[in-house]
Amino acid sequence: MSATAAALPDKGKNFSQTRRLWCGNTFLDLTQPVVMGILNITDDSFYDGGRYLTETAVMNRTEQMLAEGARIIDAGAISTRPGSRPLPAEAETERLLPVVKNIVRNFPEALVSVDTYRAEVARAVAGEGAHIINDISGGTMDKTMPATMAKLEAAYVLMHIKGTPENMQQNPEYKDVTKDVGLFFRQQLDQFVKHGKTNIILDPGFGFGKTIAHNYTLLHELESFHDFGYPLLVGVSRKSMIYKALGTNPEEALNGTTVVNTLALERGAHILRVHDVKPAVEAIKIIALLRESRPNA
Repeated sequence: MSATAAALPDKGKNFSQTRRLWCGNTFLDLTQPVVMGILNITDDSFYDGGRYLTETAVMNRTEQMLAEGARIIDAGAISTRPGSRPLPAEAETERLLPVVKNIVRNFPEALVSVDTYRAEVARAVAGEGAHIINDISGGTMDKTMPATMAKLEAAYVLMHIKGTPENMQQNPEYKDVTKDVGLFFRQQLDQFVKHGKTNIILDPGFGFGKTIAHNYTLLHELESFHDFGYPLLVGVSRKSMIYKALGTNPEEALNGTTVVNTLALERGAHILRVHDVKPAVEAIKIIALLRESRPNA
């Protein structure tokens, strides 16, 4: 056990023992990894901004991702790409509520996640049936998030970020990126657990205030975060850690994304957050077959 985990007063023991996570009114079974499909209802996201701005486009995209094997649909109304600026909370809520309502009504088999760092938005979408709140700030951009989430049944994704989307890629530095992210998890988990929140997912925040080298160090050492006892989400889909490393662009980064997702699965990722659902589902199936073939699997 790492020193980071040993210092944590309250671990996610329930998930460690059952591999199930309470998400709103549904248990999410994570005995096998699952896919979270990205639904950007923005006009400026780094890869697919502007594609899903109408109700028809949103419903068609959701149907496609579910048909390809997504278990979770993650809707976001604000771009968090490097250099992006925030949207007013009222506008964010106005964009999200009809999307959440429509998905919950039309696709009851789906778990609906909402990508927001604002407690008031989290309350509003949870009231319409959202199962997960995906917070890029891990509770640092809205100090009321721990108390708010403790009152909601929705699960909570606690992600690491250094800085804000507007400035996070301006020469980020760490003494030891894995230990520093672990310290952040320990500090922020303490805030949520003190309020009684335990259905939590951890996300190291690939690309959020990290250099390419930082990202690959985190990937290499991903297994260290299992010591916390909470499920791990990995979101690397078409990010610069892939396309810049390969000298391409987001449009050409699918193959690299699949490679990195496969490496993350080998290191125990429970949820893959992706733009391209089918390749991620296939990677999960291949890794499962590989594990089944091992002696004493």
